[in-house]
Amino acid sequence: MLGYPLDQLHQEVAYLAYHFHWHYESIMAMEHSQRRRWVEEIAQINRRLNAQTGQIEFI
Repeated sequence: MLGYPLDQLHQEVAYLAYHFHWHYESIMAMEHSQRRRWVEEIAQINRRLNAQTGQIEFI
């Protein structure tokens, strides 16, 4: 079984830390599915805000 891609893990940690100001240890203590869920919640918030202001979404 392959592990979770390290680059993706780093991106998720940086994304959550940047947007929610959570500590590294707190983010790493989450289950993968929980961490992905929070990443998606932030992305949805950003999409709504961008749509309201007419900004282009960058991925």
